[in-house]
Amino acid sequence: VQLVESGGGSVQAGGSLRLSCAGTGIHLSSAFCVGWFRQVPGKERERVATMNGDGTVVYVHPYVKGRFTITRDKAKNALNLQMNSLKPDDTAMYYCAVRLNTGCPTRPADFPYWGQGTQVTVS
Repeated sequence: VQLVESGGGSVQAGGSLRLSCAGTGIHLSSAFCVGWFRQVPGKERERVATMNGDGTVVYVHPYVKGRFTITRDKAKNALNLQMNSLKPDDTAMYYCAVRLNTGCPTRPADFPYWGQGTQVTVS
């Protein structure tokens, strides 16, 4: 299983970015749970948004609700995160993660597969 994120970059506050996570060795639509997490240095990795196997959005962090949207592109075997109205506090390394077992948990430790991350910087 390999996950590769893309789409990060530097943007001014109020701007938008679209992150994408491409999966190889796995059909993301067959996973029980897929999601986006983020982490800043010195802080724990936090859950941003997760989606279960049937495409239902399970969780969206309250701070990003209404600004970020998690979607899945079955044709491209990809997971996306559309980020609008970005704020400086959204600055972080963003990771996609996949869980093949049942459930869509809250803890990063319960997701066995991770991408390498893509940096998002909002100024």
